[in-house]
Amino acid sequence: MTGDQAFRAKGNNERWAEMTYAGALSFLRRRYSRELEGVDVVVSGIPYDGATTYRAGCRLGPRAIREASVQLAELKAFPFGFDPFKTLSVVDYGDCMLDPHHPETVPASIEAHAAHILASGAKMLSFGGDHFVSYPLLKAHAKKHGPIALIQFDAHCDTWLDHGGIDHGTMFGRAAAEGVIDVSKSTQIGLRTYNDSDHGFEILTAPWVHRHGIDAALKIITARAGDAPVYISFDIDGLDPAFAPGTGTPVSGGLASWQALELIRGLGGLNLVGMDVVEVSPPYDHAEITALAAATVAHDFLCLLAQKKGAKSKPVGRL
Repeated sequence: MTGDQAFRAKGNNERWAEMTYAGALSFLRRRYSRELEGVDVVVSGIPYDGATTYRAGCRLGPRAIREASVQLAELKAFPFGFDPFKTLSVVDYGDCMLDPHHPETVPASIEAHAAHILASGAKMLSFGGDHFVSYPLLKAHAKKHGPIALIQFDAHCDTWLDHGGIDHGTMFGRAAAEGVIDVSKSTQIGLRTYNDSDHGFEILTAPWVHRHGIDAALKIITARAGDAPVYISFDIDGLDPAFAPGTGTPVSGGLASWQALELIRGLGGLNLVGMDVVEVSPPYDHAEITALAAATVAHDFLCLLAQKKGAKSKPVGRL
């Protein structure tokens, strides 16, 4: 079999040759399916950007991340040295259906979408959309797992004063107040905007990571999370605009893409229950570098889950 495996594959572990520049697009060429029996991870888009406070366009993020994943689907995973889909059953579920003309219905629609998927026993890898979509996703995860240890990559704290609206800058403060997030086990990484309160989170600012390094950051993150259920929320603006210009609220001085990937790859020992990658805005991207960074972060999260299920790393070269 060759070509268009996104809709021609009969099973979730199949993989065959594609022209990287052609063929039906799905994330990492995974089969489009809503049959969830035996599925380990469901990839899904949440194409909503009505909560943005500056530049819009990230409703197109899920499409861009899927397109940017084509080369990552071509070879064995780096640096892991395995095909994650020999071990991990992954489907692309498509996008959550939303009614943008009735924004008051959006949070409940996202939460119901997530609850349906999680009820199957699968984990979720979700693509925004703006960062507000993490709030209903977290609510669905907390109903299944209890209070969540959040690992948040971001330029912004997203815990500013909550007025009860649909806003991508307040929802983690709301989630913490509601007990959805266990802030005592949660860490924010890459921040470089100011808030008068840390709201109980451990905050590793971007300058701190630059000065102290990956190993020091991982030691704090993993010790704080312990064995709690961990949800990773990766706002692409956690990266410096040099590496991720295609986002709605860029802030100078952020993480390099290599730093973010090293941090993600160091989280494999945690009790990972889900992840989202948000705020990719293709209208502001250049040469797809933002979408590529997002796709790579998401790809490496799947590799961590494949390792947990038994995939054996065979790295080549000095790592």
